[in-house]
Amino acid sequence: MPSNEMSFKRMATRSSPRRCVLERTAVSRKGSISLVKTARSCKDNQLDRSEIIKTSVRHANCVSSRAKRSCTLGRSRISEQSRKGHTSTPYFQCQLPDEVLLNLFSFLPAKDICTLACVCQRFVKICKDSTLWEQLYKSTFGLDYLLKRNNRGLYERIPHGALTKDSWHEAFISFYHSHHVVCKESQKKCEHVQYHSSLEEAIKCVPENGIIIVHPGIYREELVIKKTVTIIGAGSEDKPEVTIEGSNATVVKFVSGSSTSYIRNISIKYVGGDGASSRPSCLDIGSDCSATIHRCNVASKANAGSTVYVHGKNARPRVINCSITDSENVGIFISNNAQGIYENNEISNNKLAGVWVKNGGNPIMRNNKVHHGRDVGFFIFDNGQGYYDGNDVFSNRIAGFEIRTGGNPTVVRCKIHHGLTGGIYVHDEGRGQFLENKIYANTFAGVWVTSRSNPTIRENEIFSGQQGGVYVFGDGRGVIENNNIHSNALAGIQIRSQSNPVVRHNKIHHGLHGGIYVHEGGLGLIENNEIYSNTLAGIWVTTGSSPVMRNNRIHSGKQVGVYFYDNGAGVLEDNEIFNHKYSGIQIRTSSNPVVRRNKIWGGQNGGVLVYNQGRGLLEENEIFDNAMAGVWIKTESDPILRRNKIHDGQEGGICIFNGGKGFLENNDIFRNALTGVLISSSSFPVLRGNRIFEGGTTGIEITNGAGGVLESNEIFNNKFSGICLATGVKPQLSNNITYDNKEVIKSTIESGCCLYTVSGNTCYPMHDFYRCNTCGRLENFAICVNCVKQCHQGHNVEFVRRDRFFCDCGAGSTGTPCQLLNKDSSLAQKSSTEHQSMRTMITRSKSRVNSRCGCDVTSGVWHNFENTQKVNTATESS
Repeated sequence: MPSNEMSFKRMATRSSPRRCVLERTAVSRKGSISLVKTARSCKDNQLDRSEIIKTSVRHANCVSSRAKRSCTLGRSRISEQSRKGHTSTPYFQCQLPDEVLLNLFSFLPAKDICTLACVCQRFVKICKDSTLWEQLYKSTFGLDYLLKRNNRGLYERIPHGALTKDSWHEAFISFYHSHHVVCKESQKKCEHVQYHSSLEEAIKCVPENGIIIVHPGIYREELVIKKTVTIIGAGSEDKPEVTIEGSNATVVKFVSGSSTSYIRNISIKYVGGDGASSRPSCLDIGSDCSATIHRCNVASKANAGSTVYVHGKNARPRVINCSITDSENVGIFISNNAQGIYENNEISNNKLAGVWVKNGGNPIMRNNKVHHGRDVGFFIFDNGQGYYDGNDVFSNRIAGFEIRTGGNPTVVRCKIHHGLTGGIYVHDEGRGQFLENKIYANTFAGVWVTSRSNPTIRENEIFSGQQGGVYVFGDGRGVIENNNIHSNALAGIQIRSQSNPVVRHNKIHHGLHGGIYVHEGGLGLIENNEIYSNTLAGIWVTTGSSPVMRNNRIHSGKQVGVYFYDNGAGVLEDNEIFNHKYSGIQIRTSSNPVVRRNKIWGGQNGGVLVYNQGRGLLEENEIFDNAMAGVWIKTESDPILRRNKIHDGQEGGICIFNGGKGFLENNDIFRNALTGVLISSSSFPVLRGNRIFEGGTTGIEITNGAGGVLESNEIFNNKFSGICLATGVKPQLSNNITYDNKEVIKSTIESGCCLYTVSGNTCYPMHDFYRCNTCGRLENFAICVNCVKQCHQGHNVEFVRRDRFFCDCGAGSTGTPCQLLNKDSSLAQKSSTEHQSMRTMITRSKSRVNSRCGCDVTSGVWHNFENTQKVNTATESS
């Protein structure tokens, strides 16, 4: 006999009243040892677990009942003996190792474990062990993870780090009264559990608000749920192991009475053809239903209908963390004033739209992935609405969002990208609010608005499109506001065909094309935008278009700031247009805009260029600090310039040539480096009431067969003369006032100096110029009158005409050093080198002669040198 048993016997002989208790304890201990051995033997021999459970229950019940009686009968005596130092606590209750007890209790059902917890404090502790309840939870419910219902009513997996010592026990209690559905007998593991062979049977038997646990397998049935139930699929959470398949009708249909039913972790499939139902669905949620579909996979092979169909008044389901993929129809169809919350779903590879919303449908769709659809991502039409927040919409065959016929969604913080056509398509009187989205890398336009549609497009980033950013066509309207539109292959915004949007407070930049392109009768209000660093024009207006462009900053473009052509019109007012590689504004081919109160500066070509029969009204603009002329008018153009300030240009103020016209009235033209107004080559403008002052050369110069009307102009404080007229020009002059001009040319001639000392290579002073046939090697050489007298005395010299030239003798181009410049030989040498380079360039081109501006005198001016009469030809002076 083991020593422990002998000690129990000896203790029993000391006190007769105690003997029965100790003997029973010893017997209990033997029974426990036998039970453990039986359990181990069964495990070792891999016996049927049900026999182990039965044996365990029988022995545990015996142990429990005897222990209770022993404790009750001898409680007072045991306590008394304990005070006297007797160690008489039963071995089974106090000395058997915890591991043995846990192993023993693990074979018992929950009800028996609860009974054992009434025996003593140690059993209470053992029965509350989390490992015991974890094992019991997993074996009973077929779940390898702990589910707990959160404050949103969702059963979510509890992370291991968030578990407490009572978590498994509490989870077991929450599912204790659930009904179980199994597809084979081997899944029935517990005697006290209510098992069913089909979901339909379980739904009939379960009470209202009851729980159904569906064990792994395929269940081929169609369900109509008329009560509130919770259906949870057992097995892995990563990929549902429970499948409900239907082939003749809608697989799961929620009708009135199902209220807040809940389905989790189940695959729901329609696998047949169209079947008995004309439009079968996997899930059908009707009026007054608020079912929750959570972590389910849903797919339909029906050629009509939809995978998830939500319809009717007060239909408010929640579809959360589901996969709706590979269907042969629409993913989710929400209609007839249905609502609901749809979040964190993956909707992909469906034959038709990922989501349809129509007839007053008004869902909340949040953080879904809608991608690789064989149609559009979201299709919202026939007065459909909805709030779409944080969705990732990409790689759909048609647009990410399509809105038409009264559709009016709110799309917020979505990513809409890599669409095989466009990002957002609003047409046929569609509406909608598109706020704070990222729209990028779409094949066509990021946003396309047409057919009298009127959306609001605000605070989006629209970039890297393979075509344009935003297109507004076909009487489209809308508000395009506070967007960042950049790096698109075509225009950032394109407006055409009588469309009339409001475009304001946007940044439109770094486009590979232009910034805003308005054509084919386009309209629109374009205001307070910043348009910069685009490859082509900042704004193009063409083919009868007439937008209003106000308070924009248009700058740093690689071509023109604002470009009007082919009958372009509109109002351009109060803008800042600066630092473009070409002109700030170009107007051509019968375009006729109103350009008012703009600041135009820093152009590397000029400020405003009007050419090829361009027109327009330019008034109250400030045009300054441009690399070439502030305003160019040429090739039969006829603009009106009124009350402009044209100043501090690096060349001239206004250049009119090649048949240019125009009406220049009440302008201030001052502080320009060259001529204030240059009129050349058959141009005939009207200048009235202008002030031309503090210019770097002459106030007004007319040359090369030009003319015009000069009336009531005030010309003063210019470096050369006030008005200089070349040979043969006969303008109409009346009531002009010239005063305080510095007459530097006149004083230079009178002082006997070469005119090259005045002009250098920077300007072309107007005076009498001659040709020395003795020294001249090229037909376009000309020398000033002082060089004729001093450097070419006795040579064969003939008068050319009074015009704009610089002296080739002073420049060193004649081969004879200028004697008037000998006092400063270093200047002469430097000037000769610079001028020879310039002369070579002029000779090669034969198209730009005698104008630093380059186009106001044709090469034909020089062709008659040899036939020109000698000196004393009459000239017209100012």
